[in-house]
Amino acid sequence: MKRTLVVLAVIVVAAALLAAGYLGGRRRVADAPAPAQSSATAPDRAGKVLYWYDPMVPQQHFDHPGRSPMGMEMLPWYAGAGAAAGAVVRIDPATVQNLGVRTAPVERRVLSTALRVPGTVAWNPREAVTVSARVDAVISRLWLRAPYTKVTAGEPLADLLAPQWSSALAEYDALQGARSVDAKALRGASRERLQILGLTPADIRAAHPGAGAAITLHAPQAGMVTTLEVNEGQRVSAGQTLMTLNSLATVWVEAALPQAVAGTVHGGTPVTVRVDAFPGEVFHGSVETLLPDMDNATRTQRARIVLTNPGGRLSPGMFVTVQLNPADGVAVPVVPDEALIATGRQTRVIVAEADGHFRPLAVHTGRSADGYTEILDGMHGGEKVVVSGQFLIDSEASLSGALDRLGDRREGPAAATSAAGHAMPGPMPMGEHP
Repeated sequence: MKRTLVVLAVIVVAAALLAAGYLGGRRRVADAPAPAQSSATAPDRAGKVLYWYDPMVPQQHFDHPGRSPMGMEMLPWYAGAGAAAGAVVRIDPATVQNLGVRTAPVERRVLSTALRVPGTVAWNPREAVTVSARVDAVISRLWLRAPYTKVTAGEPLADLLAPQWSSALAEYDALQGARSVDAKALRGASRERLQILGLTPADIRAAHPGAGAAITLHAPQAGMVTTLEVNEGQRVSAGQTLMTLNSLATVWVEAALPQAVAGTVHGGTPVTVRVDAFPGEVFHGSVETLLPDMDNATRTQRARIVLTNPGGRLSPGMFVTVQLNPADGVAVPVVPDEALIATGRQTRVIVAEADGHFRPLAVHTGRSADGYTEILDGMHGGEKVVVSGQFLIDSEASLSGALDRLGDRREGPAAATSAAGHAMPGPMPMGEHP
C-alpha cells in the first residue's frame, strides 16, 4: 500500500512539471519579438504595397497576397524598395572563398594598337605595260612562246610584217639624201608618221626598208610576260593586244581589315609584312589607301599596301601576315576579357563591392587587345570586377530578379534569398547605387 502511494506521488509530480514547462514555453514564444529582416531587403513597412510577386518568378506581378500559380507564398513589394535595395547580390565571404571568386581592378591604360591581319600579294597594275599592234600586220616570228617568261628591257618580243610600216619606212629612206629645204621638211614629217604608227627611234634605226622587211618589237621594260595572246603566223589588226609585261619591282599587298578596326587605319599607316616562305625576314611599307567597298562575305575592308620587291622574291598570290601600327591612342578604362558576360542583347560585368556585395552592371565595349577590352560607357576606372566565378553570381542575380531591371526605370520585385542563405535585394534601375 505504501509503495502504491509513492508511485502515484511521482506520477503527479512529473505531470505537474510537464504542464509547467509547456505553459512556460508558450509564454516565452508569445513574448519573444519578431525576427528583424535584413536592412538590405526590409523596405519601410509604412510604404504602400505596389504588388505581390513570386520570388521564383519575380517578373510576374499580382494585385493580391497568397500563393502563386507555382505554389509559392508571394511576397509584397513596397514603394521605394527598389531604390533602397538596389540590384545587389550578397554572398557570404566563406562561400566567396569556396567558389574561388577573383576580382581585378578597372584600369585606365592605352590599348596596344598593333593589328595583325591576313593579306595577299598581287601584281602592281601601275607596273604593267601592254604591247599592241599599231597597224594591221602578220606575226612572222615570236621570240617567246609561253606566258610568265622573264624579259629584260630592250629584248626582242616579236617580228611583224606590216605593209603600212614598210611603205612609210621606204618613204623615209628615200628622203635621207635630200638637200632642199622642202625635202628636209618632208623627211621630218615622214619620221613623225613612223612614230605615230608605233615605231620607236630604235626601231627606225634598226629597220631594213623593203617590201619583205619585218619590224621587230622590243620589250619596253624589264619584267615578266603575264599574258601572251597571239601565236606565230597569226594576223593581227591595229590596236590588238599582243602581250602584257608586268614588273616585279613593286607589288601590292591587300590586307583584310575587320570592320571593327578599319576606322583606326588610314593612308600612311606603317606596316610590316611577314611571309612563311622567308622566315625571320620582314618587309616594310605603308598603307597607300583604304578601298571604299566592304567584302560582303567576310565583312572586311581592304587596305592597299605598296611594297618594294628586291629580287622579285614576293610572288603574286602569296599569303602574308600584315601587322599595322596605328598611332598610339589615349588611356581608356579597360577590363580583362574574362570579366565580360555577353548575352547577345547586352554585355555586362559583375562589380565587387564591400562586405561580399556584388552588382551586375551593363557596359558598352570597344576595342580589344592584349587580353583587355575597352569600356566606352558604364565605368570610369578604379572599380573592381569579378574575373572568376562571375557566371555563378550572374545566375544568382538572375534568380533574384536583379538582371530583369537593368536599364529599366520602373521598380522591380523585392529580394529573394540566395543559395548561400543570405537575403538578396531586388533590382534597381541602371545607373543608381544602393
